[in-house]
Amino acid sequence: MGATSYVGELTAEQAEKLHGVLENQGWEFSTPPYTRWQAKKDKTSITAYLSGKLTIQGRGTEELVLYTLEPEILNDFSWSIGQQETTAPEDYRPHAGLDESGKGDYFGPLVVACAYVDAAAAGPLKQAGVKDSKAIKSDKKIRELATLIMRTLNGKFAVVTIGPEAYNRLYNKIGNLNRLLAWGHARALENLLEKAPECPAVLADKFGDERLIQRALLERGRQVELAQRTKAESDIAVAAASILARHGFVIALEKMAAEIGFAPPRGAGPDIVPCARRLVAERGAEALAQYVKCHFQTTAKVLAPPSAP
Repeated sequence: MGATSYVGELTAEQAEKLHGVLENQGWEFSTPPYTRWQAKKDKTSITAYLSGKLTIQGRGTEELVLYTLEPEILNDFSWSIGQQETTAPEDYRPHAGLDESGKGDYFGPLVVACAYVDAAAAGPLKQAGVKDSKAIKSDKKIRELATLIMRTLNGKFAVVTIGPEAYNRLYNKIGNLNRLLAWGHARALENLLEKAPECPAVLADKFGDERLIQRALLERGRQVELAQRTKAESDIAVAAASILARHGFVIALEKMAAEIGFAPPRGAGPDIVPCARRLVAERGAEALAQYVKCHFQTTAKVLAPPSAP
């Protein structure tokens, strides 16, 4: 378990900047006496005092300092460097991380990435602000971090992009999203192990039956230690994989937009149906299999006849 408390100093400008970052992340604010503000989220509390003192308490302390406070506010990594030997041993043990992007998106592929991070790479990745891609809203930032990750890992990563046509064929054959995810994770790991045969272990975010990935592994994959846990993106190798997967997904959507003549929305929200209907109107219903994940319930809405006025 990581550190659960932190004490530091912030200028007024830094406190204001941190307030804005936390506000965008959904933290709840109050103003107790003698403070600029106090924020709470998921059993973690942050207090910025008028004196300049900053305190963080709770189970999210280490993640907040490593991935937000130091890289985005302080630009100083002395605390995380001091914590390496005592609070984050798993991050600095050579291992690979697995993550995916596009699972919940109607348009576009499913992208799975695997990244091998050793002790020499972990520090620079943390200092650069590598974190769960879901916490990064800018495609430009994703592209910058992905470039840095690929350079830092010196080729020891793998990205498997399962385009919509292949995805739909696989889903029709496998009939289960978690099994399809396990297949993609296993392929990415096998590809990574060809480049980094020295990799002793791999960590993945937990989904469905933990045995699914294990069963999908080929000979190389069965020789490494496989672990799965919830919120695995807090691990630096999994975070790196999540950014590489998101980068692959963004690139695929950009290519799709150039091909179909409009930018497809992300996710599976209400704005998806009109765009998918436009695709059908311009290219026919058969085009859906080329650009979307057809098993989503959205498909039935797209193909439903228009409601009577």
